[in-house]
Amino acid sequence: MHLFYTPDLYPEVKEYTLNEEESRHCTKVLRLTIGDVVFLIDGRGTLYEAKIHSESKRNVGLNIIHVQQEYQKRNHHLNIAVAPTKNIDRIEWFLEKATEIGIDEITPVICERSERKVIKEDRLFKVITSAVKQSQQAYHPVLNPALSLSDFLKKTTAGSKMIAHCIAGEPRKYIQELIRPHGNYLILIGPEGDFSPAEIQLALQNDFKPLTLGNTRLRTETAALAACFEVNYLNR
Repeated sequence: MHLFYTPDLYPEVKEYTLNEEESRHCTKVLRLTIGDVVFLIDGRGTLYEAKIHSESKRNVGLNIIHVQQEYQKRNHHLNIAVAPTKNIDRIEWFLEKATEIGIDEITPVICERSERKVIKEDRLFKVITSAVKQSQQAYHPVLNPALSLSDFLKKTTAGSKMIAHCIAGEPRKYIQELIRPHGNYLILIGPEGDFSPAEIQLALQNDFKPLTLGNTRLRTETAALAACFEVNYLNR
C-alpha cells in the first residue's frame, strides 16, 4: 500500500493534487505513474483510495475512487503526558513506537526536574507523521503544545487519570487495576529524576491515581511506551 498523508483532504472531494513534496516522493522515489492506485489518509480517520490521472515533478493529480471513514478506529482514547528527555532522540523513539502501537495524544510536560525545557514541535510532528504512514493508520495522533506540569494539571478533564512515579513505600496500583476497557485515559510520565514530591501531591489533589509500571526503574521513554502498550493490550 502506497500511503500519503493529506490533512487538507475531505470525504466529499472527488479530485485531489498531492503537494510538491509528496508528488516528488510519488514519482521519483516510488516511480508511480498514470493509472497506478495509491491511498491517502487525512489524519482524522478517513482512508481514501485514489488513482493517478496526471503527473509531473511537482504535482500528481488523483481521482478519488473509494472513501472509508473511521478506518481501524480504536475503541479507547489515550493521552500520554511525558517529560521531554535531555537526549531528544529518545523521545522521538517513543513517539515513533507509540504511534505504531496506538496513541491518540501526546503532551510534553515540563517538570521541576526536567533536563529539557524546550522542544521543536515541528520536528516531533514529522516523526509522528512518518510513523503514521509506516504503520498505515488513518488517525494522526495529536501533538499538544508543551506545558508546565502545573498548567497542564489545571486543564485536564480526562476520565481515568494516572501518574506513574517511583517513590518507594507509597501505595500504587497497576494499570489493569485502575482502568476499564474502552475508556478515556491520561497517563503522566515524569523526567529521569522522577516527579518531585510536591508535583506528585499536586497531581493526586487533581484526581490522578498513583500508578506503578513494575518493580524495575524505567527510563522516561521506556515507561511511556510500556504504559502505551499496556493500555492497548487491555483494550484488545
